[in-house]
Amino acid sequence: MTTPGLSPFNARSGALYGAMGLPLAFVALPLYVLLPNHYAKSFGMPLATLGVMLLLARLFDALIDPLLGRWVDRLYARSVSAVLAMAGGAAALLALGFGALFFPPAAWQTPTALIVWASGALLVTYVGYSALSVAHQAWAARLGGTDAQRSTVVAWREGFGLVGVVLASIVPVVAGFIHSVAIFSIAIVVAWFLWRRAVRPVASPEASASPPAPLLAPFANPHFLPIFVVFVFNGIASAVPATLLLFFIQDRLQAAAGVEGPLLAAYFVCAALSLPVWLRVVARFGLERAWGIGMALAIVIFVWAAFLGAGDVWAFAVVCALSGVALGADLAVPSALLARVIAQDTRHQVPTEGIYYGWWNFAAKLNLALAAGLALPLLGVWGYEPGSRDPQALVALTVAYCLLPCVLKAAAGFCLWRVVRATPKRV
Repeated sequence: MTTPGLSPFNARSGALYGAMGLPLAFVALPLYVLLPNHYAKSFGMPLATLGVMLLLARLFDALIDPLLGRWVDRLYARSVSAVLAMAGGAAALLALGFGALFFPPAAWQTPTALIVWASGALLVTYVGYSALSVAHQAWAARLGGTDAQRSTVVAWREGFGLVGVVLASIVPVVAGFIHSVAIFSIAIVVAWFLWRRAVRPVASPEASASPPAPLLAPFANPHFLPIFVVFVFNGIASAVPATLLLFFIQDRLQAAAGVEGPLLAAYFVCAALSLPVWLRVVARFGLERAWGIGMALAIVIFVWAAFLGAGDVWAFAVVCALSGVALGADLAVPSALLARVIAQDTRHQVPTEGIYYGWWNFAAKLNLALAAGLALPLLGVWGYEPGSRDPQALVALTVAYCLLPCVLKAAAGFCLWRVVRATPKRV
């Protein structure tokens, strides 16, 4: 059940709601991009061990999302204040786990103990992150509106998220992880207080006495499964290069130390700058077609990246900038598309946004789990190790980083084309 649109969602409203996107994105980049490289190089954890650990932890994280989404729906049925109170607790749990993950005590840095510590810290971090993310995403969906309005709400959240990602790509390199933890902790407290002042969705107190919707309710909605499949393929295509990015920069490009931060910053800054453009594309062509244009752009860019080699840092900077533009479509469109699908589901008289976003996040995290749990061990089997200069190993790295995502993006594009054929053009 989705509430109708409320008051106009102006810049102030967007800032108050979207601010939470900054700390959520700030913490996500270290977890999914920097953590594998950090544990492999700082603690000497083998890639195979690291891959299995991340796979199991991320599978747990993915599996709890639908359950957390159902819980969030119950809280929305009770009151918006109950949602905000839960979000505050989840934020505290997230900050605690994030700090513990990057600063294991010396006594826990033996090989076996480190695996136990890192696994426990990951679980705590993921529970806090998942509960907070689902509650924040469901809030936007419950505001209602047209496709263009939904895209605008999502763009505010993702725009703040991109600022968080840019900070997360620079701060660990420039100031270290201890300052990253401190900045994140301050940001999440400020964002929570701002969120409390944002435009609120209409509460549904009459639904508090009703049983929640079934956990598999989204899959009974005929509009959900087609875009869910597209989201899965597209998400895996994005997760593989995200996991291997630092290895590609350091070993395939053989770039000087310290360039990773500026390259990541260029990627996310260009994504942020492209959001207004993608909103215009959505208004002109509709959500599905705009997403397809972004996929096609990403394929062209990654094919070009496959031809880069040692010393091509400036060319790769262009790749980062253009792929950031393509990322803008992935940020502005899918969540808005899901919000429309939720609005089309009129079968339930209780909130269902949490369940939908729980399954949506389940897919996103499963993609990341598969990327880490399969790509890293496979690269180890093919002879690649961090710091390798063996030509065959670097070819394997290039295929995994550049060409595999193109195949997956093409599969996502084909599935999206099938959706477009069955969907009238929208404005």
